[in-house]
Amino acid sequence: MSATMRLIQLSVVALAISIRAVASDPDISSDYILPENHTGTTVDASFFTYTGFRGLFDQTPETFTATKASMDEFPALKGQSVSYAMLQFPPNTIFPPHTRLDSAGLMLVLTGSLEVGLIDSKNVLYTKKLQAGDMFVFPKGLIHYQYNADPNLPATAIASFGSASARSVAVPASIFNSGIRDAVLAKSFKTDISTVRKIRAGLKN
Repeated sequence: MSATMRLIQLSVVALAISIRAVASDPDISSDYILPENHTGTTVDASFFTYTGFRGLFDQTPETFTATKASMDEFPALKGQSVSYAMLQFPPNTIFPPHTRLDSAGLMLVLTGSLEVGLIDSKNVLYTKKLQAGDMFVFPKGLIHYQYNADPNLPATAIASFGSASARSVAVPASIFNSGIRDAVLAKSFKTDISTVRKIRAGLKN
């Protein structure tokens, strides 16, 4: 397990280094930034309003769903170094191990319960069972996950980020869907090629 997790950490660190130059939001010298397609020089209150989360609290999706409010969905966030995501977990679903290279994340559990975990740069795993009302911080660049282990009840959480575009890099997909040859992955994870191919097939479904 230690060797496997170390390989994953090194893979993510390499990816982080490759985009470090664009991994932080730039400072702006104005109050806000108008979208490129905006006509005119003024805005009204609607520009600062986002309604994309309406109705989501009344829905229970069949699979894990993350609904973002980043600058792509909410242009007023550009230059403000903040964004949100609503995370919906049906029973027994997971947000697989991933990392965010642009910012830390702060998650608030609204309903249900979630098991969360993160791995620091010394390969130490920290896990916690969170209940509604609990918060957990995921430091920038560290691999982490969220899991609703309850077989019957859904869970909902809100995550905030210190970036207007906090990109998520999924660890399983970035490794097994990257085009690395099966033989290389099998040797790296000390397994066989058939197991690697089963993992690849599972990630596509």
